[in-house]
Amino acid sequence: MLTRRGLLLLAGSVGLLIETPVLGQDRMNVVATFSILGDLVKNVGGDRVEVSTLVGPNGDVHVYLPTPGDARKLAAAKVVFVNGLGLEGWVTRLISASSTKASIVIASEGIKPRKMKDEHDTGDVPDAHAWQSVANAKIYVANIRDGLIALDPAGKASYDANATAYLGKLDELEKQVAVTIAKIPVDRRKIITTHDAFGYFSDAYGMTFIAPEGVSTDAEPSAKDLAKIITQIKMQKIPAVFMENITDPRLMEEIARETGATTGGTLYSDALSDPSGPAGTYIDMMRHNVSEFTKALTN
Repeated sequence: MLTRRGLLLLAGSVGLLIETPVLGQDRMNVVATFSILGDLVKNVGGDRVEVSTLVGPNGDVHVYLPTPGDARKLAAAKVVFVNGLGLEGWVTRLISASSTKASIVIASEGIKPRKMKDEHDTGDVPDAHAWQSVANAKIYVANIRDGLIALDPAGKASYDANATAYLGKLDELEKQVAVTIAKIPVDRRKIITTHDAFGYFSDAYGMTFIAPEGVSTDAEPSAKDLAKIITQIKMQKIPAVFMENITDPRLMEEIARETGATTGGTLYSDALSDPSGPAGTYIDMMRHNVSEFTKALTN
């Protein structure tokens, strides 16, 4: 015969058995297409979401080849966050192949895209790298918040609070970036990068980024293109060249040798570093890149 104490212990044990799976089920299954977007989603979703990222740290979203495992992730998801603006050229086919019933949220919705030449120089296309402006990242956060609330109204207070707290951090980040870049002499705010990913940063903070002609993240320039780049650097007295974590560094190293330009550190443009690296989050990525610009351009 159970005593009163025994009954209480049994009731508590049953309560734990019931509560644990319910809490597990409450975490909404969410997919983000690439690491930077995944970090933004995690900051807004907090403990109410389980975030899977398709293109992980140091991965190149431009040339990514989806796997059957990716299709399974989408099929199991309740919501899929994509950048849009043509960044993930493969994602429409993946969504179709997965037969997912998930809602699709375009994180860049409402951003006025800047135009850029496509890699074949056949015309203008939207520049997909909108997150390189912190002001745009705030729009991403608002879209993520609204997308999560639409699917999980019970979590509205949590998503609102998380978004507000994170937007405060982005406000501070935006001020830091602007102040730091302003300290670099105007005539030295010119650098070469391995592909054209910093246009929004340029527009927002007053730097000039030049990507080698004919170069995309999946192509090498011809000898003729390389000669043009070297001539351009010498004529415009561009002080520094930078490599990115998603590209082969040998191109920039060769250009630096030929021109005498400073070789800057590694930049993170389309992907975060591993969590233990210098750009494990969006905020860390922006701070790291600005620090590298400052070191190369003020010495």
